[in-house]
Amino acid sequence: MAKAGSRPGATTKKKGPSKGTGGHGRKALEGRGSTPKAEDRVYHKAHKMKRAAENRQVTNTVRSRSPRLGGKRASDELATGRNSVLEALQTGIPAKTLFVMSRIEVDDRVREILTEANKQGLPILEIGRGELDRLTDNSVHQGVALQIPPYKYPDAGNMVLDTMDRWYDKKMDTPPLFVALDGITDPRNLGAIIRSVSAFAGNGVIIPERRSAAMTASAWKTSSGAAARIPVAKATNLVRVIEQAKDAGVFVVGLDGGGDVDLPNLELASEPLMIVVGSEGKGLSRLVTEKCDQIVSIPISSAMESLNASMAVGISLYEVSRRRAA
Repeated sequence: MAKAGSRPGATTKKKGPSKGTGGHGRKALEGRGSTPKAEDRVYHKAHKMKRAAENRQVTNTVRSRSPRLGGKRASDELATGRNSVLEALQTGIPAKTLFVMSRIEVDDRVREILTEANKQGLPILEIGRGELDRLTDNSVHQGVALQIPPYKYPDAGNMVLDTMDRWYDKKMDTPPLFVALDGITDPRNLGAIIRSVSAFAGNGVIIPERRSAAMTASAWKTSSGAAARIPVAKATNLVRVIEQAKDAGVFVVGLDGGGDVDLPNLELASEPLMIVVGSEGKGLSRLVTEKCDQIVSIPISSAMESLNASMAVGISLYEVSRRRAA
């Protein structure tokens, strides 16, 4: 007869004391503290709902304070990318807000960006990747974007007349000097010209309202901070502003390869002067050319057809400065 418990699958328990674990299970029996709240447990539904609510709050804050054009205002601009944002902050570009992506990988450039933004008292908003992608129109932002407000252009005619009034009132040591752009569409050329005007004590840059480079982040950056010192004025009608300048006593010279006067022979350099430069391809427009007192050319090697507009302006301003100092 089979013993009880000997059937297949049956187990037999021994009665009496058994050996202890020797303390090996003590650690497993120790308390682990209070149970975290559901919203603090990463894989819990409540945690995901909390994160979603936080993201909505940040998004709503950004929407209430950020520019808009299907995401941002047409008048505002965004500088994107770590190098571009850092350079923009270091060169003194006026900015409204620094956007930083949540959980961004912080490297030396990001640290410098945050340090510079804090130094300038710039608002810093942390937003999710999706919101930053939308805000920057899916450009390569590397987790940072700088919101730049629209440039406030003074009126070109008023700027010229106000400067001439100061000259006639003997409130200026050197004759007024302006540079006008006729068809320059590259903002980097504009920035480089502003830098040259600042270097040679010019009084302002004039751009047409249409078909012209504008004061973008690229222009600000290329100017290396000079745009904070030199006004860039806008002309509704460039020809009309040239006429106003001439009536006020300003001599107008246009730069062109086929000019009737070589730059070293520019006798008008010591007078109140406006230098007009055209695009590298088309040059000066016909109407602007007709309004100039002289057309001046820069002697260059015959192997080179023309100079870059910003380079031509820089050379011309140097010659004007040299003759005025003589």
